[in-house]
Amino acid sequence: MLKRLFTSTTRVKLLTIFLLNPEREFFIRELTRELGEQINSIRRELDNLKKLGLLKTHDKNRKKFYTVNKNFLLFSELKTIVLKGISNKDEITKKISSFGEVDVLIMSGLFVNKDSLIDLLIVGSLDKEKLEDYLNSELDTSRPIRFSIMTREDYLYRRQCHDKFLSDLIDNSDNIITINNL
Repeated sequence: MLKRLFTSTTRVKLLTIFLLNPEREFFIRELTRELGEQINSIRRELDNLKKLGLLKTHDKNRKKFYTVNKNFLLFSELKTIVLKGISNKDEITKKISSFGEVDVLIMSGLFVNKDSLIDLLIVGSLDKEKLEDYLNSELDTSRPIRFSIMTREDYLYRRQCHDKFLSDLIDNSDNIITINNL
């Protein structure tokens, strides 16, 4: 979706990484490694975003570091667009459900712009390879999506034992429970 709105894939990846990590600073080589893009396209888009006023730079240890300008006029709007673009929960839920039988699906971390151990908790049985291919190739994210798959029995047992990991995911009001058949 964002690729169509912003024609450059590199720009989409840069917007995503900067807007979802506003406290971090990045240098060019680090961005090329994390985003898997060519250094020339990274430089070009960083220059465009800096001229626009979205990015600021400073030099440290003979390296140029880039940070997002949180005072940029459209900062919060762009961040909202990026978040909505990467977390179209209904589309993601439907696609993940097509890989097998899903009893519970909880979106956390990257999908709700919060720190979390995982981004997706999936309860059920599904094709893990198809899921990994989908998460790595079709969703434009600033980092790999961390997920955990549990069997129905394991989930019910851990709920009964009041497992902290599970309780924290379920009780966090920021997290999105898109499927709950248990």
